[in-house]
Amino acid sequence: MKKQSFIPAFHFHWLTHWYDPIMQWLIPEQRIRVALVAQAQIQPGESVLDIGCGTGTLTLLIKQTEPEVAVYGLDIDLEILQIARKKSDQNEKTVLLQQGIATCLPFTDETFDYVFASLLLHHLTREDKQQALKEIFRVLKPGGELHIADFGQPRDFVMWLISWGMRWFEEINDNVMGLLPVFAANAGFHPIQETAYYRTIFGAVILIRARKPDD
Repeated sequence: MKKQSFIPAFHFHWLTHWYDPIMQWLIPEQRIRVALVAQAQIQPGESVLDIGCGTGTLTLLIKQTEPEVAVYGLDIDLEILQIARKKSDQNEKTVLLQQGIATCLPFTDETFDYVFASLLLHHLTREDKQQALKEIFRVLKPGGELHIADFGQPRDFVMWLISWGMRWFEEINDNVMGLLPVFAANAGFHPIQETAYYRTIFGAVILIRARKPDD
């Protein structure tokens, strides 16, 4: 694929190899990811796509939770995918990992029962957020679900203050303004629910479940 401009994990490539230990130390990552997978209620024989899979933590958790599903992981960053592949080999889990971009998914229409986007959308510009959600809608089967964990609208002064600072480093302004559900609705999803809210040192993190209507 052509070289693409993107914001890597923690904004800088030199921090990529420190992503997992830093995330485990600074935010309740495991609790958030477990809750995200649990709300999907994935069943044997279904197919799952983890967009922006990063080091593969969520991808492997999905496979561990329900071994009888086909799990795909996609990320634009080849360096972080190499970490994910090593983790997959070490855990002896068969997941399909490939390089690709969220705004032009390399999959045919109506391929997946579930799509996960964990801490991905805040890396994208407004235009790319909207395009990525349209692509996710396209590759989901009718009745399929999108499950998001990402920065959301703060509910107290401290979270607002942290989010204001984060806006200098990431594309989180739309998230902070509560626009992710709006963008999902514009892409065709219905219903859309915010299912959980977490206070972290990086700002408010929310979980969202959005459904692609049946034909």
